[in-house]
Amino acid sequence: MKLLFLILPFLYASSLPVNQTAIKKPAIHAVKFESDDPIPDNKFPALPEGINRLFYVQRTPNANTIVYELNSDKEGKLNPDNPIHVYWLKYAERGQKEELNYIQRKFAYGLVSRAINNDQYDIRFVSYKKFPLTLMRAGDGKYHIFATVDQKQIILNRIFIKIEGGSFWLPNVVYVELKGADPSTGKEVITRFKP
Repeated sequence: MKLLFLILPFLYASSLPVNQTAIKKPAIHAVKFESDDPIPDNKFPALPEGINRLFYVQRTPNANTIVYELNSDKEGKLNPDNPIHVYWLKYAERGQKEELNYIQRKFAYGLVSRAINNDQYDIRFVSYKKFPLTLMRAGDGKYHIFATVDQKQIILNRIFIKIEGGSFWLPNVVYVELKGADPSTGKEVITRFKP
């Protein structure tokens, strides 16, 4: 299933030594797009600070945003069965926070996680399982989501999905843009691909 939001999952952050020998990385390659197709940032509000946000997803149909937040208790201990909490910020309505419904959670924007070891989790979108993400601690001691694009690891911050037509179950995804950071330099990385 092509995913409607699809996609996934991918990356941002700071310097860190990473051991990922047990994780297979698929071949996701950047696609060159013309610069006359900018993302209309004024349509998409900035997210509030002060949450344990890992990354977020925005799509062309409206300004509603799906937030992927670290699911930890007050002491900062990660929930090993459900390490990421996913919810909406409904900017196209009143800006309220709202949980995903069953269909969104099971077929579109939800995640499946599997512990690799004590501090690493294999994370997959339910709608695009062929692209693995890794939740793990970085050099700054905080958890981040990592992905491999063009044989380079990045820390994921934002995913933007340009959709033109199609249906809920099979949207016409024109491209997916990943915005993140090089974990060793902190330099911003932006790449697009056609799923």
